Amino acid sequence: MNKIEIDKNFRGNVYITQGDEVLCKYSNGFADLANEIPNCFETRFSCASMGKTFVAVGILQLIERSKLSLEDTLGDILDIDLKNIDPGVTVEQLLNHTSGVPDYFDESVMDDYEALWEDYPNYRIRTNKDMLPLFIDKPMMYPKGEKFQYNNSGYIMLALIIEKVTGLEFDEYLQKNIFDVCDMNSTGYFELDRLPAKCANSYIYDSSRDSYRTNIYSVGAKGTGDGGAFVTVGDIMNFWKALLGNKLLSEKMVGKMLSKQSGDGSDPEEGYYGYGVWIIDNPDGEDYVYMQGCDDGVSAMAEYNPNNGMISIALSNYGDNVWKLMRSIRRDYY
Repeated sequence: MNKIEIDKNFRGNVYITQGDEVLCKYSNGFADLANEIPNCFETRFSCASMGKTFVAVGILQLIERSKLSLEDTLGDILDIDLKNIDPGVTVEQLLNHTSGVPDYFDESVMDDYEALWEDYPNYRIRTNKDMLPLFIDKPMMYPKGEKFQYNNSGYIMLALIIEKVTGLEFDEYLQKNIFDVCDMNSTGYFELDRLPAKCANSYIYDSSRDSYRTNIYSVGAKGTGDGGAFVTVGDIMNFWKALLGNKLLSEKMVGKMLSKQSGDGSDPEEGYYGYGVWIIDNPDGEDYVYMQGCDDGVSAMAEYNPNNGMISIALSNYGDNVWKLMRSIRRDYY
């Protein structure tokens, strides 16, 4: 296949392979805009909700190790006061976004993530339990299992389940059982006021000043179960190859994870969900599978096409349109 060219206006990193062949290795934009330090292949990007995929794998590992089951419920596992949350919500319903638990950021009606921190400072967010005040007193959005609705709080609950079952912080569990196994040596959940080397700032355009500001007051101080890991494009490639090579889960469980578990297909691009991944229906072959994330100043996408073996990864620290980029790759190379 011919090498893939990327629009030079895209700021971030792109890495595309087909088998052992590298089709694209692209880097552009600044990791540190003020000091004009460029992004490079080793740059670590915040990946927002892409981290849900890691949490899903962690949960599925515990199921395969007989520490948990898809049918286990919140009431069975957690010893916190669930308030109005139905204790009968199952692990599977949390995984596939059919739980109905109150979502602290309901993307169907909210679009300003920064507004969350007006009354609850974002610097307080350093653990999953720190997120509970944002949704624990709210009512269920709908009866458990009734429908699919993307839900950030559900993955906070899944991370709390990992912590309860293993006795480890969720990111410590993911480090030992996923990142280390995959040689994801640059990946981690880092605090914004203690970032290690080679982490990119994430930038938001301020139209009133015609300049950029960082997102340090727009997201939690540390990632939680619903997202916020820092990753490199190389690490995400290693993750996909380990997952598909059954180094993290059995072949049977990977098959379940990457197949349709919920959704109705009403949106052709976001119509179906597996466990921690999105599914695009492909009537002419095997379905396409992708992980994605979006925060203020952050956009991330990584897709696997089982029909031709392509893995395409795009990370931007300017919130550039990774979805448009991915659609062009599907159109021209699938």
